[in-house]
Amino acid sequence: MEIDQVRQRRLSDHIVARIETLILEGTLKAGERLPAERVLAEQFGVSRPSLREAIQKLVARGLLVSRQGGGTYVADSLGSTFSDPLLQLLESNPEAQRDLLELRHTLEGSCAYYAALRATKVDHERLHLAFEALQDCYQRHDEVSRAEEGAADASFHLAIAEASHNAVLLHTIKGLFDLLKRNVVTNIGGMYAQRSETRKQLMGQHRELYEAIIEGRAEEAREIANRHIHYVQEVLAEAQQQARRLARSQRRQEHADGKL
Repeated sequence: MEIDQVRQRRLSDHIVARIETLILEGTLKAGERLPAERVLAEQFGVSRPSLREAIQKLVARGLLVSRQGGGTYVADSLGSTFSDPLLQLLESNPEAQRDLLELRHTLEGSCAYYAALRATKVDHERLHLAFEALQDCYQRHDEVSRAEEGAADASFHLAIAEASHNAVLLHTIKGLFDLLKRNVVTNIGGMYAQRSETRKQLMGQHRELYEAIIEGRAEEAREIANRHIHYVQEVLAEAQQQARRLARSQRRQEHADGKL
């Protein structure tokens, strides 16, 4: 009987697997520059030729990009699900904004649930920083732009996704990050104009969500996340309905004035 020899895995393949893991778990982010070759080889405890071979394989797979004289980077395309023109189209379409909220309802409830179950001490620290940054935006709302508040809000939800330790959820949220940030900016303007208590409500909802995750109350965290998105949907639907009524009234007035 002929027995095939067991092929020893190449050292470069081990390095490839380690870098892939770092990308998959979000430690290495889209567009991030890798350490210098010498430093990375020392960190991995491997020779520079083996590291170079691994990087070449990852470049061929489209995960890394080597720039002449400028180092090696995680591919930018890994961090964006949508192109800029599509982002602008989705941002300006009310139906697409509604669709995104429905998607957030599904994704963020799951992220919160798993974050409450799986978050480590390091995750708690990162989540705390993101939460404090968001609360600071709320408290200094007269000095902070909507764009800053939108970025802080999106970063808080991204920190929850990271704490979920679910790679698919994380990279879905990451891919939607720019769209999510723009969605928040668009939403808060209409919401604050519609209901005076909105900022206070959002502050409270985010605090409840943060505390439920930190305290490991998974089912409650999911319910709070879903309730948060439902509140946003409710206020925005109310604002849109009021806008439609105003437009209808204006058309009637213009018709009465003989302007049609």
